[in-house]
Amino acid sequence: MNYYTANGKFLLTGEYLVLKGALALALPLKLGQSMTVETFPETSQKTNHETFQETSLQWDAYKPDGPWFSVTLNPTTLEIVNCDDAAKAERLTQILKAVKQLNPTAFEDGLHFETHLDFDPEWGLGSSSTLIANLAQWAKANPYELLRLTFGGSGYDIACATAEQPIFYQVITEVPEPAVPEADRRVEGPTPMVEPIDFNPSFADHLFFIYQGQKQSSSREVKAFLEKTNPIDLQKDITAVSWISRAVPQCQNLDDFGLLMQCHERIISRCIGQEPVQKCFPDFEGTLKSLGAWGGDFILAATEWDESQVKAYFKGKGLEVVFGYKEMVL
Repeated sequence: MNYYTANGKFLLTGEYLVLKGALALALPLKLGQSMTVETFPETSQKTNHETFQETSLQWDAYKPDGPWFSVTLNPTTLEIVNCDDAAKAERLTQILKAVKQLNPTAFEDGLHFETHLDFDPEWGLGSSSTLIANLAQWAKANPYELLRLTFGGSGYDIACATAEQPIFYQVITEVPEPAVPEADRRVEGPTPMVEPIDFNPSFADHLFFIYQGQKQSSSREVKAFLEKTNPIDLQKDITAVSWISRAVPQCQNLDDFGLLMQCHERIISRCIGQEPVQKCFPDFEGTLKSLGAWGGDFILAATEWDESQVKAYFKGKGLEVVFGYKEMVL
């Protein structure tokens, strides 16, 4: 049995504009997804769950509160044999076909995949990116190319999946040939720059993550942003956000950090034509910032309030999923 694991993610700075080349600051999380793979090359074998034939590909996915979905596939054709969720089964087959495109021998044996999410899949912490990262590790495929063939996006979440600390992430659209690692040269798209950084804010006890209760579709958000902004020159905003990303790890106090977050919110608000999340909570004492796609995923709260005050405030607004910074970030 082989075991793989990948981290969830938060995008602290650079949302949307990371797609255009802005430098982003991304945070790998303690919560993620694990995957085990058992191979049955010759005869049917018994596991703790059931018997799997050498000609079957069984996929069992679990979330924190129990089973998520289950699919049985023909490993040769990757056609669905049976499942308990048709939509999830169809999406999984699309992903596995992309894996096979990158590694044609990946599914030659009977296989049993079992995945376990550490978080509710509705939270938007990376159920897709952690799956892509784990499958790429197992299939010895380039994870960024697998992402391109499936969900698309900037790839910062893929970088977070295997990072051991916060990172700077940037999509480099033009790289001299000698600077591109040989293993990455087959990627048909922008090459990412990943730089581990030391980001251990002294004010971490005053930073909180709050789930707004409406998971956003990253693929849909990416498409909408690119369609809206492709004719527009965003270079000044890209430069400004990149500067903020570099400045954030240098912050020595909560006030300076909050000012940078407010500035970042104004820039993104102007780019996408949406009001900053702070407008939804005008009586909150502190700074609020969207993380990733605006409108429903997690937000960051930077405040002098203690944990009990923060939880009480957001519970009063109907939001009960609140984490402290140190609970979540690697």
